[in-house]
Amino acid sequence: MNDRINSDLPTTMAAMQLTGHGDIDKLVYRQDIALPTPGPGEVLVKVTATAKNNTDRKAREGLYPTKEKDEVTSFAMGGEPTLTFPRIQGADIAGRVAAVGEGVSAERLGERGLLDFNLYADNRRDLNLTPDYYGHGADGGYAEYVVVPSEQFHRIDNPELADAELAALGMCSYQTAYHMMTSAGVAAGERVLVSGASGGVGTALIQLCRIIGAIPFAVSQPEKAEALKALGAEEVIDRGDLNSFVERVLAATGGAPIDAVMDLVGGEMSALFIDTMIQDMHRRTTYPRLSIAGASGGNVSEVLWTRIYLYQVQIFGVSHGTREEAEQLIAWIRSGELKPVLHAAFRLSELHAAERYFVNRGSGFLGKIVIVPDAQWAQHGAPFALESTS
Repeated sequence: MNDRINSDLPTTMAAMQLTGHGDIDKLVYRQDIALPTPGPGEVLVKVTATAKNNTDRKAREGLYPTKEKDEVTSFAMGGEPTLTFPRIQGADIAGRVAAVGEGVSAERLGERGLLDFNLYADNRRDLNLTPDYYGHGADGGYAEYVVVPSEQFHRIDNPELADAELAALGMCSYQTAYHMMTSAGVAAGERVLVSGASGGVGTALIQLCRIIGAIPFAVSQPEKAEALKALGAEEVIDRGDLNSFVERVLAATGGAPIDAVMDLVGGEMSALFIDTMIQDMHRRTTYPRLSIAGASGGNVSEVLWTRIYLYQVQIFGVSHGTREEAEQLIAWIRSGELKPVLHAAFRLSELHAAERYFVNRGSGFLGKIVIVPDAQWAQHGAPFALESTS
């Protein structure tokens, strides 16, 4: 088989394995994991960087209930949960093709690329009803090597992008953001309120709004305002003082209602987000739209249904996107229209420290954290390290 073209491959690798639901002690660093072998239509990728996503923590802690609010579980849209232990997490993988499986050209060896992180249930390009992903239903990139479908490992040459920056452009954040917008039919000229604007999905939403001609208004902390405006935010609204939140949003828009809200927060903010869209229905030209892809502020929101149906608010639940959307994002990365927002890199062996930093991140945090295998650290991680991890 042509997966053995590269005779220099090791037989084992280092990886961080998730051994069960719980705290970071369930993440165990091992250096004796058997090297995976690519099957037909697959490639073995030598991982150089993998972006961290909040879904890593939520899956580890079992924070994806769909029946009881206190249920400890993970994704199970296709029936039974696919997260089994041990599992190697990490969805947004950048690296180089180290070996190819049957049916994949040997010309791909050495190719640098970025993974479309989805585990698609079928070949449909416009629909993804049973979302699952690498790092959850199959092993991901918190390892030195990973096996993925060749058609989902997209070549990205762009010499201006370091591998860590490429990983920061990963599909988990950008495809979620784009699917939030396409689901709600966001169009050029529309005013879009982006909650959780300093995180990976939030910064992706700001950029994507500008690419299609929409006007993003960011909800974040005041100390992040200049950075978010530099990224493309029209104005930044302080998420504090809930009593005056709607008034301050409308002041930022010149009194015009928000056309669509991209909600990553939930909790007590959801009703306020709706209020920003229904203040003056005479000024609207489209239905109010609420696109939801997160609940960092709480998994339960109290909303008057009369405010939903009388004002005809359209609500879209968003998880993962489609093959078509992934390919559009890859095209924007290759053209340079999407820019990485990379906060810092951590060594793979220090994933516990990265998890603690992510949960307790301060006001200076903006964008993505990437995890770099220790063997790749000097080249791909050290230039982006926090002072304490260099």
